[in-house]
Amino acid sequence: MDLELLSNILYLTIRTGTPLLLVALGELVCEKSGVLNLGQEGMMLIGAVIGFITAFATGSLFIGFVVAAIAGIVMSLIFAFVAVTLNANQVATGLALTIFGTGLSAFIGDSFEGKTIEPLANLNSGVLESIPVIGKALFAQDALVYFSWVLFIGVYLFFKRGRAGLKVRAAGENPTVGSHLGLPVLKVRYFSVMFGGAMAGLAGGYLSLAYTPMWTENMTAGRGWIALALVVFASWRVGRIMLGAYLFGLASIMHLIIQGFGISISSNLLATLPYVATIVVLVFLSKNIERLKQFEPMALGKPWHKSH
Repeated sequence: MDLELLSNILYLTIRTGTPLLLVALGELVCEKSGVLNLGQEGMMLIGAVIGFITAFATGSLFIGFVVAAIAGIVMSLIFAFVAVTLNANQVATGLALTIFGTGLSAFIGDSFEGKTIEPLANLNSGVLESIPVIGKALFAQDALVYFSWVLFIGVYLFFKRGRAGLKVRAAGENPTVGSHLGLPVLKVRYFSVMFGGAMAGLAGGYLSLAYTPMWTENMTAGRGWIALALVVFASWRVGRIMLGAYLFGLASIMHLIIQGFGISISSNLLATLPYVATIVVLVFLSKNIERLKQFEPMALGKPWHKSH
């Protein structure tokens, strides 16, 4: 394989996997606290459209990213109020949030459909970029790619060494015992859901401000659902999240790679590869459900109130 082609594949893999890494990190923290939020797709779409409109109006990508994250938090608070405070079914609430976010984003972004902005520029690392194969992939990305790496390290240390990480895990494993020991379970779950919302909004903003600098209806193309599968693929372990995100990122650009080799296959068929990969992974994991249960938070998806 040509070294330049390999370098481009690695570069695009990381770039494509970045929004998956962001939203999966947020969902991981959310699920670690015992809350299953299936509204990632809706929050990503709202973050994408609000972030794009803000950047388009202000001319500032930074403000666009900040507002995209805030939009994700607002959406997550709607979910948290219904699912955490009112103890509604988390699966149904998450699905409703996705439907709501999909429709609302289409309505808000209708007049901005197809408009473009200047994308987030790649950082110039000079001589490091010229390193064979890995130079472009590691040293010629945009700032949000590197920020996602910082977030990954932060979340890893949060659960590995942080006391706050233990509180989140306690809320997800046995909230009743944790509450008896003085743990503010509802507060922990709220903040975890809000972090998940911020990451989903930021991931959506990355799609409309950096990856494809424009707004298009349903531009997330199922990435929120893939991120949910990614958390299960990682067995709720932070260390596997990045690997999984980039593997799914590679699957997302596989149709370009195959076409680049001159293989004649329908482009529409090849575009389904990331979703086929998601199904294959879930089927494979279901064969060893008992082992998977060892890592799943015990209280995941179960409504809880202090009166319990």
